[in-house]
Amino acid sequence: MPSLRKSLFTAVLVSATMLSPLAASAETISGALAKAYQYNSSLNSARAGVRVTDEGVAIAKSGYRPVVTGSADIDYSSSHLNGTDSSVRLTTGNFGVQIDQTLFDGFQTRNNVAAAEAQVRASVESLRNTEEGILFSAAQAYMNVIRDRQVAVLTEQNLQFLTETARAARSRFEVGEGTRTDVAQADASRAAAVASLSAARAQALASAALYRQIVGDEPGKLKGASPVAKLLPSSLAAAVGVASNEHPAILATQHLV
Repeated sequence: MPSLRKSLFTAVLVSATMLSPLAASAETISGALAKAYQYNSSLNSARAGVRVTDEGVAIAKSGYRPVVTGSADIDYSSSHLNGTDSSVRLTTGNFGVQIDQTLFDGFQTRNNVAAAEAQVRASVESLRNTEEGILFSAAQAYMNVIRDRQVAVLTEQNLQFLTETARAARSRFEVGEGTRTDVAQADASRAAAVASLSAARAQALASAALYRQIVGDEPGKLKGASPVAKLLPSSLAAAVGVASNEHPAILATQHLV
């Protein structure tokens, strides 16, 4: 599993550095994963959430800092002199600064800092879990586009074949070698193929829209991906063991504990 994760992220990062308008006409799955890693809105939102959580550490550490309080008081007064029209104005002011430094708070601040740091570690693992989910969805969307486009092509070829079959059945009927039933059955098969082609094209468009939502770019010409069986764990028990020790969702929960 570590080699699988390293290979995946290495491919993503290398592809991200190679993205350019002059790239090859056929998009690869590594290129699609790199775009999803960079542009996916949910992933960028999760990254921003980690930065927000990280601010909690600084807030918790503020318990170690002194508290400075300033105060100011100004009074104005005036009085008339006896027997004259002149007056005397008096202004008095008081200013003060107070500094409070906590020497011991029962380890409250230390525990608050430790809790905030654990929250940060948990949020980082949650981000990794989100990254894995987004990259998996991107790979799935990539392969779904390839599959549904191919299904649409094959369905169109089947429609062409059934159209020719219906034309042949009608020709045989016209020369007396077929029946109306043969023509009706051929027309019915062709009509079903037309409906299947419409559904296949709609499914291909839906898969392309989902690809655009996850990857952040239109699916152009896509290149088939290579099998990854050699990167998988040797057994189910090994896979479960790796997941128990390394899966970010589990690690995030452990940090929260």
